[in-house]
Amino acid sequence: MRIGLAALMMTVAVAGPSGTRSAETADRCEFDGRISRPTLEAYLSRAVTMMDLLTGVGNPDDNIRMLGEIGAKFAGRTIYLWGGERHLPAKLERARAIAPRVHAADPQMALQAAIFEIVSVDVAKLNVPKWVFEAFGRTPEDRTFSYEAMLFPDGRFRDKWSPGASVPDITRIETKMWFYFLAASYIGVGCEAIHFGQVALIGAADRGHEHWWDLLFRVRLYAGKHARRHFVLCDAHTPSGGPRYQADKLLFDLHSFPLRIEEVPDRPQEGILQVGYLDSIFGRSNGGVTPSGWRCEHLPYIVELDNFERHPREGSNVGGHWIWGYDEICWFAHQPEAYRNRWLAYAWQWVRRHDPNGFLQMPGSRCLASPAIGGDGKPTSWYFANRPSNAVPSGFGQEDTIKAIWTQDEKTRSAHATSPK
Repeated sequence: MRIGLAALMMTVAVAGPSGTRSAETADRCEFDGRISRPTLEAYLSRAVTMMDLLTGVGNPDDNIRMLGEIGAKFAGRTIYLWGGERHLPAKLERARAIAPRVHAADPQMALQAAIFEIVSVDVAKLNVPKWVFEAFGRTPEDRTFSYEAMLFPDGRFRDKWSPGASVPDITRIETKMWFYFLAASYIGVGCEAIHFGQVALIGAADRGHEHWWDLLFRVRLYAGKHARRHFVLCDAHTPSGGPRYQADKLLFDLHSFPLRIEEVPDRPQEGILQVGYLDSIFGRSNGGVTPSGWRCEHLPYIVELDNFERHPREGSNVGGHWIWGYDEICWFAHQPEAYRNRWLAYAWQWVRRHDPNGFLQMPGSRCLASPAIGGDGKPTSWYFANRPSNAVPSGFGQEDTIKAIWTQDEKTRSAHATSPK
């Protein structure tokens, strides 16, 4: 039976700007060389998407302030490429300036980079470093990365994103060298987590996942020597519930997926969550032996308000993975502030009730394919959860709600921990 959204809304007392970060959460956020399940879940329970945090989009000072005030521990998608590979050196330079400021404010903050399911002809503008050849046991050459050498030999997914921008094939050595180079570069600027995008698309020819396993082994080996805490958290979008290698070895440290919000046709613009809707991950995260060595029946995961593209019928009931004709973050940004706040509380509570392995990754910073009205009353192509201020005039104002939800969650955890058994 479908229960109306209004009946499920949780009342959240909005927290003010004052307050300190939870000492209990901080105590659970220590790791080095591997990560335990309790520590992983401590990070996922305080995860927020902060797209382009490390490349300076928005106001870095206010973004760092907000992360500290809400008590975030995992900042997602802080640096990435979507084609335009020639911009990588400049992005890394900006990240080298911003990441130390984030870690000065909170040394436990795990910054996530992203390596997506795209490579463009632009990659030929970057040289292959000697150390990348050596990592793969190959003789160094004086050359740039080869776009053609990364593509599927049978022509699949060529120009999928635009002319000269295709899906790379993980079975090609050039793709693995490119991904390894990106991962090492992001680890070098202070990232301790990497999202690998649509793993099934990139691995369409990797039936047994041996090529993904090989790449991730190399990335983890590099992280063990060079990462801040000798470890890197790897994840990807996993529509099948999560890939495994040799029956029970999990490829990733956590799984992730879009929320897959369902429209309520007789309630315009309203959206709810449902187990089993489309390819949603609720109840389907595969288990096995994790890269850190512990076994689980279901691997912990995060779900997020995804972004992808505009639909020609924005605002309409078009069905599918669209929500009222928008991608998920655009739908969210187009709602009134009060509804956004209530919906975050509802979604957090719904995920925790329906699958204890799942955690809602809060929206903090994300691009908008369809501009929405920000806190200053003007259209903007970027969603920021920051409360509106001179620093972030267009802020959408969810930071206090996120803080209140997490504060209540901390109280609930503490009550359960101290209750008589």
